[in-house]
Amino acid sequence: MKPERWHKIEKLYHSALEREADQRTDFLAEACAGDDSLRREVESLLTHQSKAEYLMETPVMEVAAKAIAEDSTTSIVGRNLGHYQILSLLGKGGMGEVYRARDTRLSREVAIKILPSEYSADADRLRRFEQEARAAGMLNHPNILTIHDIGADGRAPYIVSELLAGATLREQLHGAVLPLRRAIDYAAQIARGLAAAHEKGIVHRDLKPENLFITKDGRVKILDFGLAKLRRLLPGSDVDANAPTQPQRTDSGVVMGTVGYMSPEQVRAEEVDHRADIFAFGAILYEMLAGQRAFRGASAAETMNAILKEEPPELLAMGHNVPATLERLMRHCLEKSAEDRFQSARDLAFALEGVSGSSGPTAVAQTVAPVRSRRRILFLIANILLISGVALAAYIAGKRAEKTPPEFQRLTFRRGVIGAARFTPDGHTLIYSATWQGDQRQLYSTSPESPESRPLGQLDTDLLAISGSGEMAIALHPSHFGFNFKGTLAQMPLTGNAPRPVLQDVWAADWASDGKRLAIAREINGRYRLEFPIGTVLCETSRVIPRLRISPKGDRIAFEEGNSIAVVDLAGNKKTLSSGWNSTIGVVWSPGGDEVWFAAAEVGFNSALYAVTLAGQKRLVARVPHGLRLFDISQDGRVLLGSHDACKGIKCLPPGEAQERDLSWLDWAHVADISADGKLLLFSESGDGGGKGGAVYLRKTDGSPAIPLGEGVAQSLSPDGEWALAIRRTRTPSPVISQLMLLPVGAGESKALTDDLINWQRAMWFPDGKRILLNGAEQGRGVRSYILDIEGGKPRPITPEGMVVRLVSPDGQWLITSGPQQKLSLFPVAGGEPHLILGQTDGDEPIQWSADGRSIYVRQDGGDLNTMSVFRLDLSTGRRELRKEYIPADPVRDARTLPMAMTPDGRSYAYTYGRNFLDLYLVKGLK
Repeated sequence: MKPERWHKIEKLYHSALEREADQRTDFLAEACAGDDSLRREVESLLTHQSKAEYLMETPVMEVAAKAIAEDSTTSIVGRNLGHYQILSLLGKGGMGEVYRARDTRLSREVAIKILPSEYSADADRLRRFEQEARAAGMLNHPNILTIHDIGADGRAPYIVSELLAGATLREQLHGAVLPLRRAIDYAAQIARGLAAAHEKGIVHRDLKPENLFITKDGRVKILDFGLAKLRRLLPGSDVDANAPTQPQRTDSGVVMGTVGYMSPEQVRAEEVDHRADIFAFGAILYEMLAGQRAFRGASAAETMNAILKEEPPELLAMGHNVPATLERLMRHCLEKSAEDRFQSARDLAFALEGVSGSSGPTAVAQTVAPVRSRRRILFLIANILLISGVALAAYIAGKRAEKTPPEFQRLTFRRGVIGAARFTPDGHTLIYSATWQGDQRQLYSTSPESPESRPLGQLDTDLLAISGSGEMAIALHPSHFGFNFKGTLAQMPLTGNAPRPVLQDVWAADWASDGKRLAIAREINGRYRLEFPIGTVLCETSRVIPRLRISPKGDRIAFEEGNSIAVVDLAGNKKTLSSGWNSTIGVVWSPGGDEVWFAAAEVGFNSALYAVTLAGQKRLVARVPHGLRLFDISQDGRVLLGSHDACKGIKCLPPGEAQERDLSWLDWAHVADISADGKLLLFSESGDGGGKGGAVYLRKTDGSPAIPLGEGVAQSLSPDGEWALAIRRTRTPSPVISQLMLLPVGAGESKALTDDLINWQRAMWFPDGKRILLNGAEQGRGVRSYILDIEGGKPRPITPEGMVVRLVSPDGQWLITSGPQQKLSLFPVAGGEPHLILGQTDGDEPIQWSADGRSIYVRQDGGDLNTMSVFRLDLSTGRRELRKEYIPADPVRDARTLPMAMTPDGRSYAYTYGRNFLDLYLVKGLK
């Protein structure tokens, strides 16, 4: 393809992208002026996911330039360019031809890159060529190709550089594994060269083995800054802000780089910075250590899909003897999010120097841990604040005559979420359940002496408790609900062996001191029972019991009940010790049994650490900017804490648009409803930004600012779009009191529709706009569904306890309900028996009834990954039809995409997405 042709295609492609999808055909017909071949080529480009997929596995900026090398038939060998005599052709590339030449003035051989004159008239190509000269000429570093001169011969500009003897890294690799020390040495040199470039504001953007040259004496040279991006230097940086740099403009949607080494942000054609080079570096390091590419596919599209969604295979599992610290460093470079990678090549080079002496998979680097992302930096600051806060709390409480700050030791270093953690009977080893970097949830063991964690081989499992005799209580195949989970209770010894299933639908468990009896919390018909021993009910509640612990004396059990902390004795006498919290995450007895320690948050989910006596006297133990989770306390007072960083946002596909729009507002958004035309979105903010009672917002899906409607948890928009339902909860005094509120979308006053002591959980409109369907639980009874006339009267129950309504049909005559086993049924509003829905599968979550009333849309979560599939389920035949699949660019486990709202035609939707990360700490000295 001629360069002129490609340039024309590219220009038309971008012009078409600026128009609505239904306008592109007319635009191209007019713009191509009868050139059907040109029109078809542009249309073909538009049908691909991205330009990178269309261009396949080739440096994207070199596609048009291939014609340059193919058409350039005129040899210039033997000619002179100024005082440079051309000796021989060394090679051809996208940015020109490279020749061996002799500098007649200095009597040395050099390399000259020349852009053929017939293409130097291309302004964009000429700009990039000149930029390469400026960028590389600014650099003076032993690991970067040295530029001697630039010039022009008539219309042909050229660059003169040092002439290298050796081979590229690609030629050295040949699909083989490099010796470990050589790979680390090369990696350190590359990192130092990148650091020098980045500190000058230069980003390579096409780092790959072909652009890394290894000289005969083992020195690495970074070649070809032809795709270098000169970024604006931030004020206050230690880089010379007066360096003669200019930002390079990159048209939106243009992917620059080489498939296989592109960063996720490059694949998505987003703006990139120096962290894209760090990702490419990680891919190159992996290839040197593994002998194969980190991301491979049968096509460029599959390779890019792997970059966005997959992790390279573990090196140790492949039989490569690589230090764990080196593999962890490499994977830190390959984080999908640029924020989670090394934030500078200088830190990367420093970390590599620390692992240069490692020689085995268990070797530990004698180095300072590399600087993490901004989140990690903030967390280090949080640790300092935590230490200061705890010391101050201890002083005020008068707990210690000598004030020494507590000691914090980080135990986990990977990206993911921890479900639970416990000390083993020896008080030294720690067992925890976690999912790391998208891997499946499983059990791990670790100790304070080692930064490594060893998998125990028990997959799809969460930890519940460990007995004094070394018996574990675990949850098999757990289902997760925010910070909580339930599964099949099983027993398994620490020494291994297969788990023995005991009981289904268990939320929490703990061992008695004899190591033979278990206290459990389980769910039966929508009610939650605390039993000790199993089968003996001590108390029952309508609120979930996610965690419990038996006292050291064995005479009481402390537990979380909803968002309260309570104790019950063996006679069933229950007492609430602390209530009114927005969330609680962890409950443990102090070693002496005189206090119950717990983590809780008054607003949002950034919980602090508290202690409360059996008399209800509460004190603050520790508070940090990030949220805390309490896992365990040893007999000698050491504490296992988790520090979590979580947020929730909203993605939406507005009507008539092809791409999802991010409509996140504050920090913890929950989708409630979307209008039938897809233009209005109702949602809640229940984190720090939403305040103690939560906040209800209405937002246009075109991205207009959100409008606050009032306090509470958003539920449903009225059919005419003039009112919103919300549930307002009051947690103090206990029990929870909830009111159903009617909030005006426009002018008007809010109105309370209920004043009952019913814990309302869900509310939705009937199509007539005159009735409301409510799910809730009266005191001492199970959850069920009610109908409320908006003009007045009391809610009247319509379903038995344990059965709740999920959807109301378009004609208001039928309901979709789910029972204790979560099976979906058709239930007549007028009364009668429910009918089991055909074609459903376990885990189906109803979203919306179709406009014609014949089908419903249901969603399926992708396990504990942040993925989702939506099906249309025919209610008469049971036929399932896959309508949509949602796979985020960076799937993260335990960050589930729920809830979701969809228009009746299935064309527009909105859903909540989440991110939840947690690190485990061992703390000494907390009092």
